[in-house]
Amino acid sequence: MGEQLSHLSETLIGSEIVKLGGEIRERISRGEKIFNFTVGDFDPAIFPIPKALEDEIVTAYRQHFTNYPAADGNADLRQAIIDFTRSTTQLDYRPDECLVAAGGRPLIYACFRAVVDKGDKVVYAVPSWNNNHYTHFCEAEHVVVEAGAENNFMPSAELLAPRIKGAALLALCSPQNPTGTTFSKAALEQICDLVIAENARRAPHEKKLYVLFDQMYGHLTYGDIQHYNPVSLKPAMREYTLFIDAISKVFAATGVRVGWSLGPAKLIAKMKAILTHVGAWAPMAEQKATARFLLRRDEIGEYLAHFKAEVEFRLRAIYQGIESLKAAGYPVAAIPPEAAIYLTVKFDLRGKTTATGKLLETQADVSDYLLSAAKLAVVPFYAFGAAADSPWYRLSVGTCKKEEIDGMLKLLEDALEALR
Repeated sequence: MGEQLSHLSETLIGSEIVKLGGEIRERISRGEKIFNFTVGDFDPAIFPIPKALEDEIVTAYRQHFTNYPAADGNADLRQAIIDFTRSTTQLDYRPDECLVAAGGRPLIYACFRAVVDKGDKVVYAVPSWNNNHYTHFCEAEHVVVEAGAENNFMPSAELLAPRIKGAALLALCSPQNPTGTTFSKAALEQICDLVIAENARRAPHEKKLYVLFDQMYGHLTYGDIQHYNPVSLKPAMREYTLFIDAISKVFAATGVRVGWSLGPAKLIAKMKAILTHVGAWAPMAEQKATARFLLRRDEIGEYLAHFKAEVEFRLRAIYQGIESLKAAGYPVAAIPPEAAIYLTVKFDLRGKTTATGKLLETQADVSDYLLSAAKLAVVPFYAFGAAADSPWYRLSVGTCKKEEIDGMLKLLEDALEALR
């Protein structure tokens, strides 16, 4: 047995999604044709960042904005974020209630560290992105709610009510990664009422229940779907809600690394102190560029109109294809697309036998079969904390070429037809 390192490092679980993505890239590098719908990212050749943002980044570097930024984010960027938020959500925050970092991840980590002590309860639903890992970092108690298809895989107040008593943090995400589904107005209001009542029940000296509200995909909703947030619905939630947002998804700028939090000044200050020691700042030039870009509302509107239409086309085309296969009698299904870049798809193939006589005993066998026979790479919900036998998957269209959709669906049909 080798030398032991820290308990945290020895018990940390790797990302299933990163592992799967690595395997897919290796197969593609060997010349294999794969329809890769695994990554929650964008192919810049298909979905480039806004030209205006790109130009501002180049300009900022040429103006030599290459030194350290302010620890909580440059003042001009924080003000631009506040103004942008006010114009899009009518929420009004002060500069000391805004914190900038290198994307959403450091802010989520800092929130967990600022709120959660060892042994505290953290409540989150599955399937969801990375809450298990952040809870593990804090050596906190995982209070897991399994959401199902009946609620479009969004946690309900009914599911959460028995679990939030005494909890330190409730982690919510809408539109949700991995499902591409959203909270309805009524569903989110009911959850807010639970939090408000729980905090009213606690003594003044007790730690309050905070809500981490990840709205990274908030601008990417389709059809008549609207994005709702706790503070707009219930103003009393303001003192308990920490927003996570960024340019990463809404502007296809995942690698540009500019994210922000809005929330109570005391919590923001503690998160700033934590990140000051971690050094997870958004780069200076990208901050300057984003501050200028967020003021260009007309260009933002034009970009989003085109970007959303392109994403929605892909989601709806694949959804309709899956529904056609379902109508033809194949054991597949999909949830109508609501938001983000994800489609929730069901492959209920366990118990089937392949043409070579192999029995698909587990959902992992199903995943392998989809990859080998249909050349289809999607992420199983069990990679997001759902049960190991869950037949549901995340399909991401950020790297999807429109002209390949029909071919992908035909290959999938052939693979399904070959099963018995």
